[in-house]
Amino acid sequence: MPQPKSAFDRLRPLDFRRPDEVLDESEMYTVYEISRLLQGLDPDTELDVETEDVLLIWTIPWMIENAEEFCFADPDRDDEPGYYGLR
Repeated sequence: MPQPKSAFDRLRPLDFRRPDEVLDESEMYTVYEISRLLQGLDPDTELDVETEDVLLIWTIPWMIENAEEFCFADPDRDDEPGYYGLR
């Protein structure tokens, strides 16, 4: 249900950081780790499945929008996620 702006104490601009502001150029990350980093969390932070799903909904489009800044490495096994890093 929509809420009036006046119901909130603080309104902030919706700003997305650039990949080089989030990732270390010498590291490769899974999409799950990137989603944590985008939230200011440690990449190893344990999250419940529902929270992780919501973070991925934001992370995947952000990665697609910034695809030209990423490189990709295949996972070691087919049942593991791939790794992404800065080009």
